[in-house]
Amino acid sequence: MTALRGQKAWTRKRRRFWLTVLALLTLALAAFLIFRALDEQLLYFRLPSDVADEAPEPGRAFRLGGLVETDSLVKLPDGMSVRFSVSDGENALMVRYTGILPDLFREGQGIIADGRLDENGLFIADRVLAKHDETYMPKEVYDAIKERGHPDGTTPSGKTP
Repeated sequence: MTALRGQKAWTRKRRRFWLTVLALLTLALAAFLIFRALDEQLLYFRLPSDVADEAPEPGRAFRLGGLVETDSLVKLPDGMSVRFSVSDGENALMVRYTGILPDLFREGQGIIADGRLDENGLFIADRVLAKHDETYMPKEVYDAIKERGHPDGTTPSGKTP
């Protein structure tokens, strides 16, 4: 009887062990799937120099920041699209945007645009952000441009954000 009882206890221990292993594997798989989904939803911030150094694959969403170059804004014939160049002081990247630009969008202004590169290296923006007044520059853009050695990290008008 004690031998039978010991075997039942061993079976219970073994069953509990395998249930624990299964629960941990399920938890690990769920965590992996959650992090994978979050990674696809994150928009990584890049400057034009970052894109020039290591361009993301076409179609991969990311956030582009920099200054709109002076005399680069062109309205396209369809009436709703514009093309402009975004620079960080070292490199520039052409951007196409279809829609209504923010009221505070100006040449020489710091902006952030969400979108993706097409096969030709043109950044297709889904959203363009330009906020506050002419002295404002988004913090990410300001820090990144200052790090790249743009004169004093100032806006083109010479004012600090």
